[in-house]
Formats: sequence, structure tokens, C-alpha cells
Amino acid sequence: MLLCLSANHRTASFPVLEKLAAREDGELESALRGAPGVDGAIVLATCNRFEIYLDIDTAQPVAPELMPTIASALDVSVETLRANMAVIHDTQVPEYLFAVSSGLESVVVGEGEISGQVRRALEESRAAGMSTSQLERLFQSASTTSRGIKSGTKLQSAGRSLVRLSLELAASQIADWSTAQVVLVGTGSYAAASLKALQDRGVTRVGVYSPSNRAHKFAERDGVFVIERENLPEYLSNADLVVTCSTADTVVIDYDLMLGARLAPGCAESTLIIDLGMPRNVDPAVGRLDGVSVLDLETIRIHAPLEELGAADEARCIVSRAASEFVEQQAETSVAEGIAALRSHITDIARAETERVANKDDSGVAEAALRRLANTLLHSPSVRAKELARAGRGDEYLDAIELLFGITVERAAPKTPAASALPTPLPRVAEAEDDGALECPVHTS
Repeated sequence: MLLCLSANHRTASFPVLEKLAAREDGELESALRGAPGVDGAIVLATCNRFEIYLDIDTAQPVAPELMPTIASALDVSVETLRANMAVIHDTQVPEYLFAVSSGLESVVVGEGEISGQVRRALEESRAAGMSTSQLERLFQSASTTSRGIKSGTKLQSAGRSLVRLSLELAASQIADWSTAQVVLVGTGSYAAASLKALQDRGVTRVGVYSPSNRAHKFAERDGVFVIERENLPEYLSNADLVVTCSTADTVVIDYDLMLGARLAPGCAESTLIIDLGMPRNVDPAVGRLDGVSVLDLETIRIHAPLEELGAADEARCIVSRAASEFVEQQAETSVAEGIAALRSHITDIARAETERVANKDDSGVAEAALRRLANTLLHSPSVRAKELARAGRGDEYLDAIELLFGITVERAAPKTPAASALPTPLPRVAEAEDDGALECPVHTS
């Protein structure tokens, strides 16, 4: 059974998200790997969400131990998780993940970075040996759905990334982008997106600093210059804009570093710092310095625009249909063993009859006829089994073959996790009211 625990910008406070983002690498994965009843897990961590997608064995009492295990691995209290995490159960999980991957649940609705983050989460789970076939199908279907929305709707062209939104908010403080001196901290995907957004605004003077000493490769690839650690105070002193998007676990620009930069002779009249790091790359106290303004993720998400209803509603219809198809396909797997068992049973009967008449029919006509008869007899029950499974009636098929043919198939345990041991359900994912413009039932979790 699928389960998702989600702390995101709608359910959790910024300090909690920051705390979860600062977890020790591998701690949570190790804890989940040893948790009873947990077959697999994928962790999706971005600047505004921390989510755990689980493939759990419903035959095991997973829920009572799950929250304390996760809380201990993340170094937070169970109460904190309960207050900030929402739960999405079983058949609700595909629609939720498909919406997340498509940018429908982002701070900036329609932003495109999240689909890549979803793919990387799957890759990291594979590398850690934590993925399962069910999680693989779920995340691959999410990627397929997000690509379909990108090509088939105007959602992502209407949406903006956090990077571009932050630059729009900064525009009032940058007189001339073409002459602005910019310090970029970080060399990952967000740094590349930030550089592209800066260049699109006409910025040409960009220096990159990497706390992990990866700036040279980034600078060579993207045509910017490298800032070494010993030169960072000088560049901060002259910078009109600083954009930080490093994955460093500790603060990169602290109060003393920025104070020294501001006290240097000939420093810039003012410096705007955009902190896109999670956890924070910039000490909040830096914003109290004269001539320094700090725009962090908590502030940016307050100014995030409302979704454009037409494109978002169209995308939600696609998500809903894709999720329904995924759930129905998954339901078919509940009768797959029964279909195979019935096929084996009928085939064995046909084979035995073929052997019985073999001495009387050297031409092979009888054998071919029996094989065709077996396939004909199996076709309708197989099709009907899948139809019943999609309608939630797969057990009726399994009951029927057991009653008629004595074929017993092991069945999954009832999907009833102990809700009392899990967080509260996720609020409605769509913030805007349904105006009836599209006749598409959009299920929300």
C-alpha cells in the first residue's frame, strides 16, 4: 500500500521545513530501511516541501511505530511531526504526487523545477536500494504526467520559478541590471536556474562562490568568474545583489562576514540578498545591517501569485485522469495472480487431453484445436477479471475461481492503516473554488 507523509508550505511552518531540510544524510533512509512493514521509501525534499513516499505491507502494524521512527531520524519531536505533517493514503497518493510533480502544489503554481526534483528523488532512492516496483511505477507515471501537462497546457508558461519571482520582487531595488554586480553562492540546479534568470534580465557581471569548492567547473561551463573563499568579503562589499542557493547545512554568509564587507572602504551603497537556500544560507541577523536587505523563502512565498485558473484547472483534469488510470492499473495487479492461476489450470487440462489423444491424431489438428479452445475459454474471464478489479470488485473474481475450480490465491490484507498513529489528512490541494468551467471531477487530497 502507498502512503505519503507531507510537510509543505501549506501544512508546515518555515522553521520546521528548515529543520527537516537540515537532516543528516542517510539517517532517515536507514531508519526506514529497518522499520517493520516498510518495503520501500522515497524522500522528496525541496525548498518548500519535505515528503516521504512509502510502500508499506498492510499485513504489518506499520502505523504505531512509524511516526516515532521518523521523528527520531529527523531529530524532531513526534508532536512536531503531527502538527506539521499531513498524511495521504493509498489511492489518494498518485493524484497528489502527480499534482506535485506538475507544479500544481508549488508556492509558484506551474514552476518547472519540481519535476526534475521528483525524478532525482527516485534516482536517489534507487541508489540507496530503497525503491520498489510500486514506487518506481508511481514516480515514473508522475514524470510522464508532468511532461504531458508541460506539452499540453499553458501551466508552466504561465507559472514562474521561485528564482524568477524573487528577481521580480528585487527589481525595485536594482536600478540597472546591466551594470549590477552579482555574487552567486552555489553551483547546483538552482544556481544554474538563477544564473539563467539573471542573464535574461541583462546581468553580465556575475561571480560564483561555492562552499564545497565546485565553482571552477560551474564557472567554466557557464561563463562567469570564480570567487575564492579569501576574496568573498571583497566581492560581497561591492555586490549590488547576492543570490544564495547552496545546499550547505550551515550558514554561508554570517553576520560578522557581512558586517566586515559593509565596513570596507568603497562598499556598495546597498546590497540586496536573495536567500533561496534550504536550510538558510544567510544568517537572519544580516538583514539588520545598514544598507542590507534580505529576501528569503519565507518572504518570497508570501508574495507568490495566485494560480492562473484556466491553465491550472486544465492541468488538474489531466492529473485526475492520469491518477485514476494509475489506480485502476494497480488494481488489476490484485487479480493478476488469479488470472495466471486460472490460465495454468485450464492449460494443464488442455495439455492432459492433448496427450490423451496424441496417439489417435498424428496430424496435430486436435492439439491445435484444444489450444485454441483453451485460449478462447480464458479470454472472457481474463478481461472480466480486470474489469472487476478496476471497479474494486477483484475479490469477487478470486472468490469465483476458488468456488468453481478450487483455485486459492493469496490476497492482500485490508488497506486500513491505524489513522490514530498518523498525522491528520491533507487539506484540499486546490485553493481556488471550482467555478464549473471544466466538467472534470478533480479529486483532491
